[in-house]
Amino acid sequence: MNTVTASRSSLIRRSFVVLATALLLAGCATRPGPGSLKISQEAEGAARDHKIIIATTRQRATVSGTYFTNERADELDFAAATVSVPPAHKPGQIEWPSVPPGDPATDFTLRSAGYLKDRTAFRAEMRKELAKRKPGNRRAFLFVHGYNTRFPEALYRFTQVVDDAQVPSVPVLFTWASGGAVTDYVYDINSAQIARDALEQTLRDLAASGAERIDILAHSMGTYLLLETLRQISISPHGLSRDRFGTIALAAPDIDIDLFKQQLQRTGRPEKPFLILVSRDDRALRASSLISGGKQRVGRYENPEELAELGAIVIDLTDLEGDSANHSKFAEIALIAPNLSAALVHSRLGDNVEQPSPTGGKVGDLIGRGANVVLTVPKAILSAPIQIFGAR
Repeated sequence: MNTVTASRSSLIRRSFVVLATALLLAGCATRPGPGSLKISQEAEGAARDHKIIIATTRQRATVSGTYFTNERADELDFAAATVSVPPAHKPGQIEWPSVPPGDPATDFTLRSAGYLKDRTAFRAEMRKELAKRKPGNRRAFLFVHGYNTRFPEALYRFTQVVDDAQVPSVPVLFTWASGGAVTDYVYDINSAQIARDALEQTLRDLAASGAERIDILAHSMGTYLLLETLRQISISPHGLSRDRFGTIALAAPDIDIDLFKQQLQRTGRPEKPFLILVSRDDRALRASSLISGGKQRVGRYENPEELAELGAIVIDLTDLEGDSANHSKFAEIALIAPNLSAALVHSRLGDNVEQPSPTGGKVGDLIGRGANVVLTVPKAILSAPIQIFGAR
């Protein structure tokens, strides 16, 4: 091994140590493993139930209380689950049960869960849930999780976001086969690449189910999967109208900045700007940058103004307190903005958007005009990000 190769190998090892340390510090003392999703039959009238429809590239589990593993399936699979949030839930947190299934009075608990047979059943489930909403409110809210995420973590984190933000849309979780360990970075990025066709199919199925708009929140490596899929759709002979998409929010994007620029060049400047949540103190993305040869990641890019010029509205969360890795600040969505539910349901430019922007106009107008804007949270406008969701 020559000196250059040995030096690079040493850098990669050190980078993985940094990444592992950052994410271990950010995680729970004990992460949910096989058997942690047992159904609770205990009554708790004050708990809030949320039905989550699931599309996944994970293999089904054979262990009770597990549902899906970290292994890759040969084809897309589907499920539905109802998760309850305890009455005293603290925004931004997941109250994990110490012993499954937990107490619905104090913990997140699984109330029901089951597999869906196929795509037809998935679409039928979506149509049933959409029909419960009034016309104009029949939207899907899709979440694509990031690296090092186990199935229970993806399910409960999405439920937390939905509950905190009081999202009125139909919640849909797209969960790809993350290995769920800090040493699985390469496995995870390959799993994300493998999941592109499945995510495209899911987006098409959501559109075919009658969703008036599809709002998307992607986190970390999930943003890479999402943008690759949107690029794939844009060059397909059977494209998907951009009118079907609402807000597309990229939280802590784990994407090479040069790749991000190339993706935008290929797909074209979005008619409606991406909403990008960045934090310059994100330790996990710093480690990812080291692993990737020192190239900056979009989620901690030092020139957010350039991202805005590319057609994004950038929300700088550096001043917001986060976990010890500062990689999951999007989970504090109720603190970033309490009015997500109001903004998500309106489809006309400026509807129910009252917060002034740094430029003197309404925040909702920014996304309608395609303005190049960088907002700092919480020093500038605490509710700015949420006011952007769903505006036209």
